[in-house]
Amino acid sequence: MATTLSDMLLWLEELGLSVWIRESAYGFSLMVAVHILGLTLSVGILLWVDLRLLGLAMRRVPTEDVYRSLAPWFLAGFALMLASGLSLFAAFATAAYGNFYFRLKMAVLVLAGVNALVYHFMTERRASAESSLAAARWAGGASLVCWLAVIVAGRMMSYTMF
Repeated sequence: MATTLSDMLLWLEELGLSVWIRESAYGFSLMVAVHILGLTLSVGILLWVDLRLLGLAMRRVPTEDVYRSLAPWFLAGFALMLASGLSLFAAFATAAYGNFYFRLKMAVLVLAGVNALVYHFMTERRASAESSLAAARWAGGASLVCWLAVIVAGRMMSYTMF
């Protein structure tokens, strides 16, 4: 039996956690607070890596050292943000899926991921090349722009979903 996307979105909304987020006195507020905490931890710390890539902060510290020391923290924040974001999506799946800003946020998240992968698997490996410096700066700037867009789109969802 084929299941439609609409059926899957409705199924997500009927999960126990989804119902708790929507219907309990504090579920939505707590989940949003966790999401913002994860966002702050992840993007707030990643900001320092991006500023280092741009050559605007910690110039005397090698980029790889900055990344290695901060990665556990921003990855933990990202995991927290991802788990809470998926929970919030499940609670409001049909409304979110049809929302322009949700789709924009997801598209920009994919771009941020592609940017990070290109940096780590291509740019970072050519660390000594002169063109690598420009590419690293571009990656840092693109990351900042992507995360700003994700945050703005996420906030706009709050005003346009219902």
